[in-house]
Amino acid sequence: MTTTTYCANHPDRETALRCNNCEKYICPQCAVHTPTGYRCKECVRGRQKVFETATTLDYVLAFVIGAALSALGAFIAMRIGFFTLFLAPFAGSLIAEAIRRATGRRRSMRLFRLAAVAVGLGAAPFVLLPLAYIFLGGQGIRMFIAVIWPLLYLFLAVSATYYRLAGIELRR
Repeated sequence: MTTTTYCANHPDRETALRCNNCEKYICPQCAVHTPTGYRCKECVRGRQKVFETATTLDYVLAFVIGAALSALGAFIAMRIGFFTLFLAPFAGSLIAEAIRRATGRRRSMRLFRLAAVAVGLGAAPFVLLPLAYIFLGGQGIRMFIAVIWPLLYLFLAVSATYYRLAGIELRR
């Protein structure tokens, strides 16, 4: 003889599913699929707090470092043309590592997003100034080509910084 079990949050729903952390009965609406199995929303929320450790100072440091180093990288990208394809991902990785060290390797998804925005804002003037010159009637095709490299730098450096900070780092 088996007893019927009900969801802890929805007592009118039958379920046999349990949270693999706290063993509480949960229905499919309350279940969160994790790599280790299903967990209740409370357990998932509790684990996320452990991983989000950034402080207010970390956000300021990430923004300043990201914008300053990105502006330097975009300035160099304007000068080296084609080699921006190689510089930008490398610069994004360097910026991410500088931010990681300055913040003491503390983590937060908002911190990673802010760092990516800072890298974009640092490179933006080097894209916007040539574009403004083009639209104000400057030397058309020559300036358009001059805008391609900083624009490419902006895209590659922002994505490299974000994914380097937010991604999993494998140690050997």
